[in-house]
Amino acid sequence: MNSLQANICLICVTLCWSTEVIIFACIPDSVPPFATTCLTSFAGALLLGFFFYRHIREQLRKHGKRILGRCLLLGVLNCVYNNLYLFGLKYLDVSSGAFTLSMTVVVLPVILLTLKQKVGIRTWISAGLVFAGILLAVGSNAGAGQLWGVLIMVAGCIVRAVHIVILNRYASEDDPISISLFISVIVGVISGALWFVSDPSGVAGIPWNKEIIASIAIYSYFIVAFAQTLNIFAQKKSTPANATIIYSLEIVFSVIWGLILPGNIIENTVLTPWIVAGVILVVSGNLVEICPSPKRRANET
Repeated sequence: MNSLQANICLICVTLCWSTEVIIFACIPDSVPPFATTCLTSFAGALLLGFFFYRHIREQLRKHGKRILGRCLLLGVLNCVYNNLYLFGLKYLDVSSGAFTLSMTVVVLPVILLTLKQKVGIRTWISAGLVFAGILLAVGSNAGAGQLWGVLIMVAGCIVRAVHIVILNRYASEDDPISISLFISVIVGVISGALWFVSDPSGVAGIPWNKEIIASIAIYSYFIVAFAQTLNIFAQKKSTPANATIIYSLEIVFSVIWGLILPGNIIENTVLTPWIVAGVILVVSGNLVEICPSPKRRANET
């Protein structure tokens, strides 16, 4: 896999992630966010374990302690930012939630500098364009009622940025499938414990119906088992900054879903000039980072 193929994989991952808001909208507020995270994480882990049991067993035999130790750290960070996002999205509409979630693209270069890692000029330009797009889209639509949601989402973005930096390093050294499975297990255990503390009724307290079951099943496969694993594979040939900027395309996909899907599924997006300008800036920022420079093309040929 070269950098172009990795970028295509990351775009596919981002497309899958953009459906999170749609799937969550199909799950009633009576289902706690901890419950959603717990159930989907365990279901995704079961899918990976069922199809890749022998492969994972072999990886554990060779590098078991290292993989489990690293996945514990990644799982804790993953659990924290996913639950912050779930709580934050309850205060935001579809487009505002998607744009705020992409604040990671602004936070991550700062994290890299803190860790004394080099950040290229192209990355700063890309991050600046994406940030300008976020301000245009969210700033014009922000209200006092969304302030708590924005603050929670920004906190989630900081944790996610740290997660991306660490994941990028581990992905180049360990097996992506094993990492994905054990991250899911750890996230499921932590979320399950928090779920039990906040709602001791557990599974019996969920108002089960076809929509909830279908939403959990779709999320477990596309977001956890498929997108999460593909993301780790792509990280092998990507950089944290490059991956994060591509993730910001989630904004574009989310706006499209808000325009074309019926209002009984998600809250429709009102296409204002500010949102259009924001999307254009986000796409421009991605083109600056994704399009390979002549030097990078020469290195890959």
